[in-house]
Amino acid sequence: MKLPFALACALLLNGCALLAKEESPTAGAQVGIVNHTGRFIYSATVNGAGGGTMSAWGAGVANICCTSIPSVWYPGMKVLVRWDMPEGRTHVVKEKVVEVERYDEPGSIYMHFFPNDEVRVLSSLVDPGHPNYPIPLPVKPAALDTRR
Repeated sequence: MKLPFALACALLLNGCALLAKEESPTAGAQVGIVNHTGRFIYSATVNGAGGGTMSAWGAGVANICCTSIPSVWYPGMKVLVRWDMPEGRTHVVKEKVVEVERYDEPGSIYMHFFPNDEVRVLSSLVDPGHPNYPIPLPVKPAALDTRR
């Protein structure tokens, strides 16, 4: 009678161990904002983490603490992005579920904001502006550049 009980316990423990191996561990990540629009971003978060600001046409390194990201990317991985892009003195808060772009190794999380509420989210080991960074830096249109 003891042998079937011991065998059943062993099978259950083995099953739990297999399930634990299938779960993807996470890695800590700093959060960065890249603004490809002519409007100021008052705050932006990814899955509730972040909160920094970004000037129009601005890009910064990921220095906002902290969130986590799965160590292994998987198809259909999504995050909730929430941002406040004021119009005058009125706060305009928006949110959108965004698919995370494919990555080989987890790095910092960057939220890219484009006109018409297009948002891209990626994880990168290098900062915007680095030659291996996958998205070009924001460029202020020449017609808006008053430094000439």
